[in-house]
Amino acid sequence: MRNFLDLIDLKTDDLHHLLSEAARLKAAFKAGDRPPLLAGRVLGMIFEKQSLRTRVSFEAAMAQLGGRSIFLSATDGPIGQRESVPDFARTLSEYVDAVVLRVFSHQTLEEFAAHSRIPVINGLSDLAHPCQALGDLLTIQEVFGSIKGRTVVFVGDGNNVARSLALACGKLGARFILSAPEGYRFDDSFVQIFRRQAPHGELSQDGAPAHAVAGADVIYTDVWTSMGQETERERRLRHFAGFQVDAALMAKAPKQARLMHCLPAHRGEEVSAEAIDGERSVVFQQAGNRMHAQKAVLVWLLT
Repeated sequence: MRNFLDLIDLKTDDLHHLLSEAARLKAAFKAGDRPPLLAGRVLGMIFEKQSLRTRVSFEAAMAQLGGRSIFLSATDGPIGQRESVPDFARTLSEYVDAVVLRVFSHQTLEEFAAHSRIPVINGLSDLAHPCQALGDLLTIQEVFGSIKGRTVVFVGDGNNVARSLALACGKLGARFILSAPEGYRFDDSFVQIFRRQAPHGELSQDGAPAHAVAGADVIYTDVWTSMGQETERERRLRHFAGFQVDAALMAKAPKQARLMHCLPAHRGEEVSAEAIDGERSVVFQQAGNRMHAQKAVLVWLLT
């Protein structure tokens, strides 16, 4: 049985397959073809965190593939509170064919998967966001024709989104640069994981955004304060001053460079309205590709 918890678990061939399937399913969708590949299947969704894109894209994906979904919020089914995580996993395994977990702690995800008899998908954890990374890769592939040889510059916190995208880029031959202030860069343990997973991958860290974007094909940013970090907001705003992606920073990048953001955006903080709404932004194409990438994951896990 497969799971989709972290891109650490995927081989390069798996990534290529999922991207190929995502592109195929998107082309079929645009042509008005919605094959019921998952007819009769049910997806469970358990979210400890709020969501727009993850919830709607998974629910729409299942519906378009002929299946159904059941959503549980933190108030409906708090994981590990009313009953243990293992009991929760065993029980849900009796009802649905796969489950998406959106959790604060990656440890919860791993404990659930260890006791589940159905595929488990990471809809977001503190350590990884593989669904987001897969949609990002699909977008880069669409915009540039290929991923290999491209340079992705992530301006902001070395968070779960950055880690998953860095691993994906390393496995597929894209260069990844994290431009972050001291204290928010990848730690040594992640760098070691990256080196093992992508021995030929290019990963570097640069504290000067203007320097980092000089050769960028993609300039990527995310909020400086994620859910669960609200008490750190004022400190983070001070530390990330000078790391906003705005028109001036975009002007320092090559003309082919495109702006990406995983959303939601805090306009006026990590990204300016002018940049995110500008001609070089592919942010909403990127958001749409979440659904098609996740269709590929669902079909891969359930057929």
